[in-house]
Amino acid sequence: MPANTTELEKRLWGAADELRANSKLKSSEYSVPVLGLIFLRYADHKFAQAKAKLTSRSTGRRSIGKTDYHSQGVLYLPESARFSKLLELPEGADIGKAINDAMRSVEAENET
Repeated sequence: MPANTTELEKRLWGAADELRANSKLKSSEYSVPVLGLIFLRYADHKFAQAKAKLTSRSTGRRSIGKTDYHSQGVLYLPESARFSKLLELPEGADIGKAINDAMRSVEAENET
């Protein structure tokens, strides 16, 4: 993880340059999926923090559910929608479909 915003900015511009150079997509076409991935990564980070907090408080008498995450102000992420699962996809997997499925499952689990 970059230590400062200048390094982060360089990495983001580098990624944008790669997308421009190695695809026929315009910036307006790849910005939506990229922003979706940034959203999903942020949601996964918040989910992991809430999970650690809820697990540390748990007495084990009942399982932690999605309402517990919602009460923490966090989106509930089903296993298939977690960023780490997307990173674990094998080479040649349909990543676009996996991302779309992840987004749909986040919407389905979080009605509001």
